[in-house]
Amino acid sequence: MRNYNSKYVVRLTEQEREELDGIVSRGKVAAGKRRRAQVLLKADAGVEGSGPTDAEVAEALDVSSITVHRTRKAYVEEGLAAAIERKPNAGHRPRKLDGAKEAILIATACSPPPAGKARWTVRMLADKLVELEVVDAIGKDCVADALKKTRSSRG
Repeated sequence: MRNYNSKYVVRLTEQEREELDGIVSRGKVAAGKRRRAQVLLKADAGVEGSGPTDAEVAEALDVSSITVHRTRKAYVEEGLAAAIERKPNAGHRPRKLDGAKEAILIATACSPPPAGKARWTVRMLADKLVELEVVDAIGKDCVADALKKTRSSRG
């Protein structure tokens, strides 16, 4: 187990300790949140002293020492809320086609195709959504995925 010499010393206030005890003892709490609360409680150095090392806390709670290190660091640098809450996924992007926009897409796909065309192509549907100002821009793959997951029949 790698030993992180922690320069992040956790000194919990009485109010923070009570809040963390509440999280740990509550029945329905996300496992990760409970684990981070336990790490902070175990790593608490109190008023004086340096407290247990990352390796000691990790061994006591059966977590990795990097988990202990990151939780301590988040607490010292960003506060209690940032240390126990899950960080938002940086790679998450909202869907281009939510329910209402997807309904417009399906209605367009089920409508008669443009003059001179036998049927709608995915690319024509994407262009039509931009033309109708449903979205600013959209790729044909996004349109194809939205149509693929629906159980509607275009025939």
